[in-house]
Amino acid sequence: MGSSLCLTHVRLYAGVRTLIDAFDVTVASGECVAVLGPQGSGKSALLAWIAGSLAPGLKARGRASIDGEDILALAPAKRGVGLMFDDDLLFPQMTVAGNLLFALVPTVRGRAARHAAVERTLREIGLDGCAELYPEALSNDERARVSLMRTLSAQPRVLLLDEPFCRFDAALADEVRRFTFAQLRRCGIATLLATRERADAEAAGGRVVTLAPVETGAPGVPDEQAREPRRRVRLA
Repeated sequence: MGSSLCLTHVRLYAGVRTLIDAFDVTVASGECVAVLGPQGSGKSALLAWIAGSLAPGLKARGRASIDGEDILALAPAKRGVGLMFDDDLLFPQMTVAGNLLFALVPTVRGRAARHAAVERTLREIGLDGCAELYPEALSNDERARVSLMRTLSAQPRVLLLDEPFCRFDAALADEVRRFTFAQLRRCGIATLLATRERADAEAAGGRVVTLAPVETGAPGVPDEQAREPRRRVRLA
């Protein structure tokens, strides 16, 4: 049985300005809940807070727990949270296989077993024969597939998706959405999706929580300022 994420009485604020207030949601194992809101509404900050990467200047109160365990006292790497952004963050100097091996859990032991696991993953996502290619040789949707599978290879307890489809045109976004949510349903992971696009929320097929627009005269925090500067990879 998979894990569940529970957020209780969450308030996000910058100085005297509140971005999110009295926010409560539970994401069950295998469920995807979409947080829908305009840019600056605090949705990226919400995910950054859960992951432990909230940007300086932003503050938060409330409780975040996974299977009843308070994760806020844990170091980010110990929280069991997988986080994907709107870019793939693949290591350009590593092959596709190298990127997947980097994230593979240590319980898969031995060189042969680890490489077999990578080859199996590539077959499952239609990239058989691409193990020794570098990310620059892949198309945008192929990179997105590898990025998702690398994150899932780390076996996070829950997954956070922060505007993961916004860099694609409409047709490609539909394709990547179908692939992403099919994989998430297959692995049964609790997922919280932050997006400004209703098409993303509809494709997720779960509940939608809509954040109120930021009040006139009280600008929100731009998405790129809602979290600490991105490192190349964030894995559980």
